[in-house]
Amino acid sequence: MNHRRNVSLGFTEGTVPAGTHICQIFNDDDERNDVLVRFILSGLRASERVTCFSERANAAELETVFTAHDLSYAQLTASEAFSLAPTSKVYFEGGQFDPERMLERLACFYDEGVAQGYVGSRILGEMIPEVHELPGGSRLFEYEARISLLLQRLPLTAVCQYDARSFDGATILDVLRVHPMMLVRGSVVHNPFFIPPEVFLA
Repeated sequence: MNHRRNVSLGFTEGTVPAGTHICQIFNDDDERNDVLVRFILSGLRASERVTCFSERANAAELETVFTAHDLSYAQLTASEAFSLAPTSKVYFEGGQFDPERMLERLACFYDEGVAQGYVGSRILGEMIPEVHELPGGSRLFEYEARISLLLQRLPLTAVCQYDARSFDGATILDVLRVHPMMLVRGSVVHNPFFIPPEVFLA
């Protein structure tokens, strides 16, 4: 993380180093949506490339938000500065959860952004409980730990959203174990439950 630029997340005061891996465990949709919108807008204002994987984010609603902030949803999506796709379409391609494919997708997203001249890249991904029902779903937390390893190499800022109403307590604890930073009451703080990926994956 040395010598990386600091970035604003939009939903909290202060900045974090590019490449920070953050989890948000939310309890209501307004809380989830507020972070999603602020994170996206902050990245676009900073001339970063932004992508969002969410089952609940609505393109029409985001277009209205963009317009209110003097941003063209049509132009940003056409140029691929911003992209939006359902969680199920991205994470569960081919009816399975494949960590290798997803990690390659994230790395390609970052590399393409560099090639296209963006100052940085960021991703917001909301996981949904259906992951546990699919082949490969048991590797979810291996994947999250490997994201932390990937971000040691690539300064791709990532926020992972989990709905506390949809996952049991044991799963939420595992979520905490694989994210070095967490969002608590509007502040990004070091996660005391975090297990370094080198240890978690051993």
